[in-house]
Amino acid sequence: MSTTISHWINGRAIAGGDRFGDVFNPATGEVQAQVALADPATVNAAVDAAKAAFPAWADTPPLRRARVMFKFRELLEDNLKAFAALVTAEHGKVLSDAEGSIIRGLEVVEFAAGIPHLLKGEFTEQVGPDIDSWSTRQPLGVCAGITPFNFPAMVPMWMFPVAIACGNTFVLKPSERDPSSANFMAELLKQAGLPDGVFNVLHGDKVAVDGLLTHRDVAAVSFVGSTPIAEYVHHTASAHNKRVQALGGAKNHMVVMPDADFDQATDALMGAAYGSAGERCMAVSVAVAVGDAGDALMARLAPRVRALKIGPGTDPESEMGPLVTAAHKAKVEGYIDQGVAEGAELVVDGRGLVLQGYENGFYTGGTLFDRVSPDMSIYKDEIFGPVLSVVRVDDHAAASKLVNEHEFGNGAAIFTRDGDAAREFARNVEIGMVGVNVPIPVPMAFHSFGGWKRSLFGDHHMHGPEGVRFYTKYKVVTGRWPTGIRAGASFIMPTM
Repeated sequence: MSTTISHWINGRAIAGGDRFGDVFNPATGEVQAQVALADPATVNAAVDAAKAAFPAWADTPPLRRARVMFKFRELLEDNLKAFAALVTAEHGKVLSDAEGSIIRGLEVVEFAAGIPHLLKGEFTEQVGPDIDSWSTRQPLGVCAGITPFNFPAMVPMWMFPVAIACGNTFVLKPSERDPSSANFMAELLKQAGLPDGVFNVLHGDKVAVDGLLTHRDVAAVSFVGSTPIAEYVHHTASAHNKRVQALGGAKNHMVVMPDADFDQATDALMGAAYGSAGERCMAVSVAVAVGDAGDALMARLAPRVRALKIGPGTDPESEMGPLVTAAHKAKVEGYIDQGVAEGAELVVDGRGLVLQGYENGFYTGGTLFDRVSPDMSIYKDEIFGPVLSVVRVDDHAAASKLVNEHEFGNGAAIFTRDGDAAREFARNVEIGMVGVNVPIPVPMAFHSFGGWKRSLFGDHHMHGPEGVRFYTKYKVVTGRWPTGIRAGASFIMPTM
């Protein structure tokens, strides 16, 4: 009999709503749990708990908030193996990748532990006769995070550590496909000394999402997911006067120049295209082969893709695990069908993969297309699976034009030995995160993560310095103490 995954509100697990969703083991296809899906009353309960906890937490000195983050980090490190196993059990990615994703989230916790320094304002003495001026950053109130299935640990940790360290309270709505990671983090935060109500977990579907987007007591919303939903989140929450950062889809290109180290480029493409079964917003899904790079690249890529070791994420020999659900597997393989129908050259076909002992698992093999053109759906759409498309162009200018004309602007990379080509690409490409001989240029926690164009709706990127700005309000105070000298009323704009 499957277990039931409950909400976490005001420091404890609670039931809420009379609807439930299935949580699968992607490796076997079996239902392993049922997750509660929130009704409007449960949404209100989570927001009310966060609202009630806000005044005391906002008044807590930043140093004490930082100490909670330090303890949370210690607990994450102590429980890394167990946490990674939980991620793999519900998402399907291999254990080493699950561990790596948690560590990237942990780095944001480390950044947030420096919040006393990050919240420092500025002071100017004597801006006028006996007048000083200073600035502060203060918390917003209740913040909400809506996160995707592909990184059930890392993406929430790109949000709530910074929000909480800044003095806000938080309601997390994780994906209902792999919900247990959120509850695991909630329990660790309580062990770390976080007061009840500061961090809450609300499981659910569109009912929970819309409830948070429209709730009058939610001050800010952070989102990561597909572009259509990101745009919906941004428009809906903004219409309800909330601050919003909504990160959307991607179609990340890797430009391979003729002078590139082709062995290095092939290694990079294998990991970036097929790691986590391509279920990454920073996955490379398009390789742009410049000039005569195409034949050299394909000669190396095709046998490597055919030799991918695919199996359950718990198998240490596996390089790639299953997709997250049967529905997502069908969607990905439908795109492969479309690519064939549209005339792309299918070099390696991952459809129909069945593993002995795991016949009902959600497996799709690594897929490689060559001679893909920009008018094809497999080029234009975010497939979010282990499908790599190779596009051939004549020169560097054509490669850059291809990247810049795509509607998404999340990440891009160039592999070359030519410093001029790399610098020109990095300066002129219309992309939020750029790699030079680095295939997945995810910024470290002390920078910020985010794309351009239809990969980001809102003004602020995520975590890092941009995260601090997003989760705080800026205030400037101008003050003078009475000196006993009265100059009388002034009816003009103050000047110095």
